[in-house]
Amino acid sequence: MSEAVTYGKYLKIDELLALQQPRDEVEHDEMLFIIIHQVYELWFKEVLHELDYVGTLLRQGDTPRAQHTLKRVLTILKVLVAQLDILETMTPTEFLTFRERLDSASGFQSDQFRALEFSLGRKSEKAVERFEPGTRARASLEARWDAPTLWDAVLGYLADQGYEIPADQLERDVTAPIESNEGVQAVLIDIYRNDPRNSELCERLVDLDEGIQEWRYRHVKMVERTIGMKSGTGGSAGSAYLRTTLARPLFPDLWEIRASL
Repeated sequence: MSEAVTYGKYLKIDELLALQQPRDEVEHDEMLFIIIHQVYELWFKEVLHELDYVGTLLRQGDTPRAQHTLKRVLTILKVLVAQLDILETMTPTEFLTFRERLDSASGFQSDQFRALEFSLGRKSEKAVERFEPGTRARASLEARWDAPTLWDAVLGYLADQGYEIPADQLERDVTAPIESNEGVQAVLIDIYRNDPRNSELCERLVDLDEGIQEWRYRHVKMVERTIGMKSGTGGSAGSAYLRTTLARPLFPDLWEIRASL
């Protein structure tokens, strides 16, 4: 007879609770720091899972479920931002009590956040090379390096819907940055004026873009509030680098058409 499934066994609670291991039990706030970042990694995993599903749904032409799944991602992004409020309850002096024990560890090394960037069109060979060959992180980023982005899935979906997406955009190098395109913008303007269902889908993508930018901004302010303009852990540039990531839209065409609607 098989063993009964319980809440603890199904969710592997014992294993989960054993993963929080401060390097020094003396410092009270280190536990908060670890839990917040572990939870972030779990949410990154879920967002990647959902965005991959959005791509699948778009390729299947299932617009309602794609929109529903994007709304789920947007709700998760709000949680990611809200978690920064919790982290900001830790004062700069409290963070300094254990910061040196982070050694070379840095959020800059989050391969899942890099994977999220890759799926949204921000790919970097340096990000791939930062991880050792044969590791889970390296394999994950290499796979996403070669894979179409969410924007590529959207363009393919619109072409399947009968819109004349320029051929060079449908066949573009998926490792290259997403650039604005006048032909795509003409299609999007037509959609916004005449196709309520697909204009709603486009608006969810704008929400996603804005949500990522909001998280980036709040992350910068949290870092500045905690360590000011100091260098980050692991030799990173801290808030100076993070500021360079602001105000860079993921889907430029969806922003550039605003003046023409």
